[in-house]
Amino acid sequence: VDLFMMNCELLATCSALGYLEGDTYHKEADCLESVKDLIRYLRHEDDARDVRQQLGESQIVQNDLLPIIIQHRQDKALFDACIRLMVNLTQPAMLCFGKVPDDPVFRHHFLQVTSHLQAYKEAFASESVFCILSETLYNLLQLDWEQRQEEDNLLIERILLLVRNVLHVPADPSEEKKVDDDASVHDRVLWAIHMSGFDDLIKFLASAQSEQQWSMHVLEIISLMFRDQTPEALVSAGHARSAEEKKKDSNELEALRQKEHAEKHSRTLQRGTRHSRFGGSFVVQGLKAIGDKDVIYHRNLQNFKDYTHDIGKAVRRVPKRHRKAQESGEKRRSALNVRLFLREFCVDFLENCYNRLMYLVKESLIREQTQQHDETYYLWALSFFMAFNRGSCFRADLVSETMSIRAFHFIERNITNYYEMLLTDRKEATSWSRRMHLALKAYQELLLTVNEMDRSEDESIRQSSSVIKSNIFYLMEYREIFLTLLRKYDETKQPESYLKDLVESTHLFLRMLDRFCKGRKNLMVQRKRVKRRKSQGKKKEAAPETSPEALEETWKIVEEELKGLSESLTQSLVPFDATSETPLEDQRTEAMVRVQDALLVRMGPEALGLLRAARSVWPEGDVFGSADVEPEEELELLKQILHAKLPSNLNAGFKPLLLTSGSSQTMEEEELESVQVSETEFKFLDFIKRFATPGIVRPYLLLLKSYSKNTPHTNHCIARMLHRLAVDLKMDALLFQLSVFHIFNKILNDPAAAAYQELVTLGKYLVKRFVSLAAQNNKAYVELLFWKNVGAVREMTEGYTKEEEKRPAWTEEEEEELRRLYEEHRDSEVPDIVETLLPLLSNSNRTRRQVVTQLVHMRLVDNAKELKKPKKGTRIVLWTEEQELELQMLFEEYRDSDDVLGNIMKKLTAKRSRARVVDKLLSMGLVSERRELYKKRSRSAHGKSTGNIMTEEEFLAELTQGTQDDPVDRDDEFESEESEEEDLEEQESERSLNGGRRSQGMHSTGERRPDVENMVYALQQEGMSGPLLWLQNCLNKTADDRENDGLSQPVPLAPFTESNEEAMENKSFQRLLRKLGMRAPANEQESFWRIPAKISVSELRSAAAALSPKEDKPKNDDEQDGTRSPAEEPRGEEEDDATREQRAQALRALLLARKRKRFTDEDAGICGRFIFCLG
Repeated sequence: VDLFMMNCELLATCSALGYLEGDTYHKEADCLESVKDLIRYLRHEDDARDVRQQLGESQIVQNDLLPIIIQHRQDKALFDACIRLMVNLTQPAMLCFGKVPDDPVFRHHFLQVTSHLQAYKEAFASESVFCILSETLYNLLQLDWEQRQEEDNLLIERILLLVRNVLHVPADPSEEKKVDDDASVHDRVLWAIHMSGFDDLIKFLASAQSEQQWSMHVLEIISLMFRDQTPEALVSAGHARSAEEKKKDSNELEALRQKEHAEKHSRTLQRGTRHSRFGGSFVVQGLKAIGDKDVIYHRNLQNFKDYTHDIGKAVRRVPKRHRKAQESGEKRRSALNVRLFLREFCVDFLENCYNRLMYLVKESLIREQTQQHDETYYLWALSFFMAFNRGSCFRADLVSETMSIRAFHFIERNITNYYEMLLTDRKEATSWSRRMHLALKAYQELLLTVNEMDRSEDESIRQSSSVIKSNIFYLMEYREIFLTLLRKYDETKQPESYLKDLVESTHLFLRMLDRFCKGRKNLMVQRKRVKRRKSQGKKKEAAPETSPEALEETWKIVEEELKGLSESLTQSLVPFDATSETPLEDQRTEAMVRVQDALLVRMGPEALGLLRAARSVWPEGDVFGSADVEPEEELELLKQILHAKLPSNLNAGFKPLLLTSGSSQTMEEEELESVQVSETEFKFLDFIKRFATPGIVRPYLLLLKSYSKNTPHTNHCIARMLHRLAVDLKMDALLFQLSVFHIFNKILNDPAAAAYQELVTLGKYLVKRFVSLAAQNNKAYVELLFWKNVGAVREMTEGYTKEEEKRPAWTEEEEEELRRLYEEHRDSEVPDIVETLLPLLSNSNRTRRQVVTQLVHMRLVDNAKELKKPKKGTRIVLWTEEQELELQMLFEEYRDSDDVLGNIMKKLTAKRSRARVVDKLLSMGLVSERRELYKKRSRSAHGKSTGNIMTEEEFLAELTQGTQDDPVDRDDEFESEESEEEDLEEQESERSLNGGRRSQGMHSTGERRPDVENMVYALQQEGMSGPLLWLQNCLNKTADDRENDGLSQPVPLAPFTESNEEAMENKSFQRLLRKLGMRAPANEQESFWRIPAKISVSELRSAAAALSPKEDKPKNDDEQDGTRSPAEEPRGEEEDDATREQRAQALRALLLARKRKRFTDEDAGICGRFIFCLG
C-alpha cells in the first residue's frame, strides 16, 4: 500500500465522519460507526503501521476527532469512541514497534509515526481540549463508588491514558527551535492543563482514598509533566538571585575571560613577521622519522608544540562496542509562567499527596501489581520531590514515607538488579544503564536528605537522622555499595553524568561516615564471612565387610534375630522419600538397596519392616514378595538380597525415613548457617584503604579529564578523594602514572588555572613527591607506564624484592648433579626426561617446574617447550616389534576372559587409545572381526564407575542365566564406545574449551570426585571459602531457575565483591571452574565465565554438592578410582567365585519355594520381579 496515497476504504471511512466548516464541525449520520471501523482497522494493521501512518497524513485528530469531542460531547457513545480511538492513535511509537528498529525501512516508518505524534501533541496544546477532558473527568469523579458503572471507570482510565500519551510524545528541538525561557510545545500543553484545572484533578486523584486504583497512572503523568525540569530551577523560579549564585556566575565569567585573554595573547605571539610561505624548514634533532633520519619540519616554529606523527593520517574508526555511552539528553529552562505554576504544584503535592501516593505505589510494586519497569517512576518521584523539598523549605514530615531504611533497601536491591541485567541483556544495555542511573540519583537524594536532617534545629529530627545513619553505616550492603559501583564502572555502557553522580555520592557518604566516626570512640559494624560447615552428626563409619565369610556370619546373626519375631512388626518406617524429586515408582530400587544396607549393619527387624512396608507400597508384580508370602520365603528373599551386589551409590548407609518432620528443618538451618554474621570495630582509615586500587582510581581520572566542563563541586569531590589517597594514606605513588601527570600538566598550563586552585595544588604536590622518589629509585620513570596496586606501590617506595630470595637457590653441587644426569639420559628414548630425572636428584623436594627452569637457565635446553609433558596416547603412532610381541602375548593371555580389550588396555606398557589397539589386533590377524572383542554383559556396564560392584540388572541376568542380548544392540553399543575412544585425542586437546563434556563426565553419578574434593580443600586452605560458597549458591540458583522455567541458557558468573573478583582471576580457582564444566570467556566481547546451557539440573546440583567445604583432607586411595592392586586381584577372583556359588544356591532355594506355590515358569524366578522393579 502506498503510504502517500490513502487507502480507498480508509478514505471513505474518514469522509463518513463529517466535515469542518469554519469553526463548526458537522458530523455525518454514520459518524459513530465510522469511528468504530477505524478502531477495527487499527487492530489489523501490518508491521509497518500503515493504517496509523495514513491516518496521521490525513490529520484525522486535528480535523475530525478533536472538533467532535469539543462540539459533540453530549453524544456519550460518540465521545467514548473518539477517546478510545485517540488513545490508540497517540500511543508511543516505541510500543507500536517494540523497540527502535535497526532496519532502515522500518526505521523510516518509526520516524514517520513519531512525526505524526508530534503533530498530534501540538493540536492538543489547546485550552478548550483540556477543558472538555477535565470537565468530563470531574463529572465522573463526582459519582459515588456505588453509582459508577464499568463504562465510567473505563472512560476515566482512557482519559488518563490519553493525557499520558500526549505528554509522552518526545520534543523535536530542531523543528521547534526554541531557546531557554521560551514556550515549547510541551510548555504549551502544560499551560493548557493548568488553565483547564486538570492539574487540580491530578492532585485530587493522588490524595483521595477512594481513588487509589489510579495511583500508578497519576504518578506517570506527573513524571511526564516535569520531564524537562530540574528541582533547582523550580526552587529558584520567581526569586531574586542570591549572593552565592551571583558570586558563582562571576567566577565562571572570570574564568572564561582569562581563558579568552590567554588564547588571544598566544595567537599574537604566533604571528610571524614574514609570510607563511617563507616559514622555512627545520630538522628536529632526536625525533626520528620513518627511516633513521631526523624529522624535517616545514612549518612555523610557533606551531611545533602541536606537532604529532598522526598529522595527515586517517582517523581510526572506534568500534561501536568501545565507544563512550551517550548522554540521555539536555535539560532546558521552560517559560517563567510554566515554572511558577509547576513550583506551586510541587508545593501542594508535597503537602497533601506525596506520602500517600508513594505509599500506594510502593505497595503495588512490592505485590507486583504493576507493569514492568514501573519502579522507575517511583525512583524518579523520590529523587525529584525530595530534592525540591530540600531546596525550598526543608520539612522532614513532608517526605517521611520515603525517609526510612526500607527505602534504602529497595533502592539498593534495584541497583544490584539493574547491574546484573546490564551485563546479561546486552542489547538493552542503554536502557538498563539509565534505570541504574535513576536508582543511583534516588540513593544520593536519600543521603542528602539525611545530611540535611543533621542540620535541623529540631532535636527529634536529628535523632531520627542518627538512627538512620547508624543502620546504613552498620550494614555491610549499604556501606560498600559505592566501592562496588566504582569498581564496576564501564564507560562504554554508563555515561559521564552517571559517573559524576557516583563520585559526588561517594564523597557525601565518606564525609558523613567520617563525621559519624569522629563523634564515637568505638564504632561496631556488621561483618559477614563464610562459616565452615561442620558435621553435626557422628563421623562416617567404616563400610561393613562384604566378604562371603562376613556375609555368612551376618546372616546367621540376623536369621536368629528374625526367627523369634512375630507377624506384627512396627510399621513406622517409610520405604520412600516423599520430598524427593525421583518419582515414587522409580524409588523401588532405592528401597531394595536400603533393605540390604539394614541387613549389612545387622538390623534385622528394620530390614524386615522395610521389606513389608515396601510390599504394601509396591504390590504389583510381587517385587517384594506376594501378599500371602510364607515366613520361610521372606527369610530366603532377605538372604538373597544380603548376598546381592547392588549399586551402592544410591544411598550411603542405612538411613530409614521415620515419620518425623525435623530432618528437613535441620538441613535448612545448616544451609542458613553457612554465612556467619559478626561484629567488628570499624576504622575509617582502613575503610579508605579499600579505595586504594587502580580499578577505583581510574573512574576518578576519567572524570578529571573533563575538569573544564565539571562543576566546582565535582572537581572538589575528585580532588578530595585523591587527597585522601595521596596524603591521608601516604600512597601518593599510587598516582604516579603517566596519564595522571598528563592531566595535571594540562591543568597547570590552562590559562584559567586560577579557577582550579585545588587541583593545581594537588598536581604540584604529586610532581614534587615523584621527583624526590625518582632521585632514590632510578626505575620510577619506568613505573610511570603502569598502574600499580598496593604491593607494587610498596616495592616502588621501599625497595624491590629480589627474585633470588623468592625461590630456593641451586648449589654448585646440585647444578653439577643435574648436568651429569641430563647428559646421561638426554640420548635415551624415554618419553619424558624430566620425570626420569626427578627421582634421581639428591634433593627430593625439587618440583618439575624448578627443574625445567634450571635446565633453561643452565642453557642445557633452549626453552621450556622442549621439555613439555607429553599427552598420553597422542604421540605414539608406530608400533615397534617389542610392542607388537607384547600385544600378541597379552591377547593370548586374556582371549578367554570376559573383557579382552579392557584387560589388554590395563596391561599395555605404551598407552594407546582403544581404537588404535583394535585396529592393530585386526591388522595382525589375531581377531577376524570387532565383535570378538565385545565385552561380556555379565561383567560390563558399570565397571568403570563402581569397580567390582554389579548393578541389579547384571545380578538378575546371572541369576536367571537369561537369553543372550540382541546382537544388533551389542553392535550399536560397541560402535558408540569405539567412537568415543577414537575421539580421545580431540577431547584431550579441547579440554580447555569444551566444558560441557567434562561436566557430563563429572556429573554422571551423584558422587563427589576425589580430584574436585582435593581442589576444593586446597582452595579452602588458601582462604577462598567465601568464593566457593558464592559459586555453590550460583549453581544452586541456576538449577532452581532452569527447573522452574524449563529453559536453559548460559548464565554469567558476575562477581560483585572484591574477594569473588580476585578468586575469578586465581589460576587454581579457574582450574576448578574448568573441572566443573564452566565455560571461560570465548572472546573479547565476554568478560565473565559462564554456566553452559547444556548442563542439566541434576548435574548442576551435583557440582554444587561437590563444593561443600570439609574439615579433613579427602583421601585418594585406589578404591576411589575403582582399581585394585595386583596383589588383591587373586583374592577378588576367589570372592567372585564364592559369590556366584551363593547366588546360584539362593536361586535354587527360591525356585523350589515357588514350585510349591505352583507358579508358572515365567513368573517363578525372582528375576522377573526384579526386572519389573527396575523397569
